[in-house]
Amino acid sequence: MSTSTDVDLVDYDDAVARFDPVIGIEVHVELGTRTKMFDGAEQTFGEEPNTHVTPVSLGLPGALPAVNGTAVEYAIRIGLALNCSIAESCRFARKNYFYPDVPKNFQTSQYDEPIAHDGWVDVELADGTTFRVEIERAHMEEDAGKNTHVGGATGRIHGAEYSLVDYNRAGVPLVEIVTRPITGAGARAPEVARAYVQTLRDLFRALGVSEARMERGNVRADVNVSLRPTPESPLGTRTETKNVNSFRSVERSVRYEISRQAAVLDAGAAVVQETRHWHEDTGSTTSGRVKSDAEDYRYFPEPDLVPIVPDRAWVEEIRAALPELPAARRRRLQGEWGYADAEMRDVVNAGAVELIEATVAAGAGPAAARKWWMGELARTAKQQDVELADLPITPAQIGALQQLVDSGRINDKLARQVLEGVLAGEGDPEHVVVARGLEVVSDDGPLLEAIDAALAAQPDIAEKIRSGNLGPVGAIIGAVMKATRGQADAGRVRELVLERVQA
Repeated sequence: MSTSTDVDLVDYDDAVARFDPVIGIEVHVELGTRTKMFDGAEQTFGEEPNTHVTPVSLGLPGALPAVNGTAVEYAIRIGLALNCSIAESCRFARKNYFYPDVPKNFQTSQYDEPIAHDGWVDVELADGTTFRVEIERAHMEEDAGKNTHVGGATGRIHGAEYSLVDYNRAGVPLVEIVTRPITGAGARAPEVARAYVQTLRDLFRALGVSEARMERGNVRADVNVSLRPTPESPLGTRTETKNVNSFRSVERSVRYEISRQAAVLDAGAAVVQETRHWHEDTGSTTSGRVKSDAEDYRYFPEPDLVPIVPDRAWVEEIRAALPELPAARRRRLQGEWGYADAEMRDVVNAGAVELIEATVAAGAGPAAARKWWMGELARTAKQQDVELADLPITPAQIGALQQLVDSGRINDKLARQVLEGVLAGEGDPEHVVVARGLEVVSDDGPLLEAIDAALAAQPDIAEKIRSGNLGPVGAIIGAVMKATRGQADAGRVRELVLERVQA
């Protein structure tokens, strides 16, 4: 454990006014191959512990690895999408360290010969600004198993009564993408970090190499932060906040570390190079362990695996087959949907592109789809402090809701009640309409009764309308809407009112 001591935080705006933040991000993505990186055990999630393992997964003596060819192809896809050079030859190495979830006592990774190197990716910030992030390398490796610490208050090893190890995840193929130091972001460093990780997540999904579900740990970010007095100064000592697995947490962890490190420096102390743990509940980091340097891992070439030499023609075939990437797709969809730049930016920032695309595919118009997701549903998500995609409603249900509006069976006011019912788990829109009796009153008989009652209650209004003053028509329409619980067609009510008065 590090002996570093945390101090009171410096106000964030004050910290970035007096120090230049530099960040670096290591993103790990689990590849969606059928089997593991070096053996034939199937990949699983949520299965009984230790049921998908082989002698290779368990690091048993004499067990020999074999490289998963699909994982290599996926790594090349990622490298090409990140504008990297693909190595003509690369090899695996042994990264030696002891952890109970790495049964071999070394991780098979790539060190000085990654499969992809020297790339870049442009990320779009909330206001439309584009920021380029330089990629140092993307390399292949295997995941570790999973430790579960039982007992204690924190769920961590310290204070636990005992620990359990599940090796189902041991050997799952990973690609780790390492940035060069990200400079020049200044006060926007937390926003750049979040946008970068989100850009990669979207890229992984578009490439079809991973489900990229952060809540399952398919994508995890290690976030490095350091401070220096000025942009011209040497880089400061960095900390590495490990395994941050949500966009919001990436942004918050950078903000916290900038404020914390500024406080350490203001106190005349030195920032310790260490790993740190992120705590979602408190929005803070705590010390983990002193960070090891590369030489501490005693890397050496993996003797049981031959070098990988991607055929140049194969690499070009993969490049030619790359799908439409997220930035190009967003530009295309914006043109198809007719959204203004600000409208599309709001949709992107809300994480609603895929939701709206699926809603349009389900039969809603682009304007209506945006209205629902960026209006009622966005407000609900904000109130519940969840992501839009986590709301208990699907694009297909929104499409069905809009079709009910378009067909005239419900109006916008009733549609909001239907939406409320769907979110409450009452069923699909059609079921909610029937169960709640929300269909628009289309029979003129009940409407005429309500109109007559409203005119009788306000006899002076009829005379005003006859004299050519149509303003008071709204009062009658309002009374009819109230009498029918909002289930009248306001346009039809207006027609009937005018007919009734002028008869």
